Amino acid sequence: MTAAAILGCAGTTLAPAERAFFARVRPWGFILFSRNVADADQVRRLCAELRQAAGHDAPVFVDQEGGSVQRLRPPLAHAWPDAAVQHGGLAAIGLRHRLMAAELRACGIDGNCAPVIDVAVPQTHPFLARRIWPGDAVAVAAAGRVAAEGLLAGGVLPVIKHLPGHGAGDADSHHALPRVRASLDELSARDFLPVRALADLPLGMSAHVVFEALDPDRPATLSPVVLTHLRQALGFDGLLMTDDICMNALGGAMDSRAAQALRAGCDIVLHCSGDLAEMEAVAQAVPPLAEAALRRAQAALAARRPPEPIDFAGAWAEFERLTGTAGA
Repeated sequence: MTAAAILGCAGTTLAPAERAFFARVRPWGFILFSRNVADADQVRRLCAELRQAAGHDAPVFVDQEGGSVQRLRPPLAHAWPDAAVQHGGLAAIGLRHRLMAAELRACGIDGNCAPVIDVAVPQTHPFLARRIWPGDAVAVAAAGRVAAEGLLAGGVLPVIKHLPGHGAGDADSHHALPRVRASLDELSARDFLPVRALADLPLGMSAHVVFEALDPDRPATLSPVVLTHLRQALGFDGLLMTDDICMNALGGAMDSRAAQALRAGCDIVLHCSGDLAEMEAVAQAVPPLAEAALRRAQAALAARRPPEPIDFAGAWAEFERLTGTAGA
């Protein structure tokens, strides 16, 4: 059995204590950050170490949106622009993510916490705004669809985020708890539209955001009301991981955060700092995957497939033609 957690590690190789911890806990998956990345051979070795320690073919995730949020950078990966300034239309977005998937797979990574399917509004925090595809909710949903399909075609699991929609939040959840004051009708017509459109995708990430129209007291990650709406009204039945529970939008001890998220309806807790003491506390609070969460986790893993054949030279040439970056 595997624990309902996705965990990080401290450095570029596993310490003996980390290896023993992961062998005992058997987390469902792992996540890497810039602190874990030196070169391609090292990342491949680390991914293999993590999977070996956990005792199963665990998915290894990374936040590789491009631009402001890109853990693998040149020479390991192309310097992708922020979503808000990506040119070339839907075809370029699809190619971008197919090529991005190849870069991740070359390093042993098979999950990407992308695409962002939030919708920008005037009050969107600047850090999030530049990570959002331009246009209205319909355009964001279309961009999210081709991005996810590009990743899947490249053998990488996409994680749509932040559910059910972070765009109208008034703060950066890394530092504070955002609130959304829009009515349910407004949310349904705008923020929730991409979620409904992409509800068939295998994985999603919750938002540390209070939706006052649904639950004025708790962020979505910790709210049974919001997550029930996500499942029943918006139709998302994929594996739901929390956003990083280390973020300052949440309060309380790590074990309490983890337990509240699972009680609210999240399937898996994401803890990113690599702090072993904190991970020990999380491990005490999360059970083995079971019932609906186990079914969704199995369905997510079943969505993994070998990369489809691609003419990389031709794909890069077409991407450069579409985006006007040839020779850049």
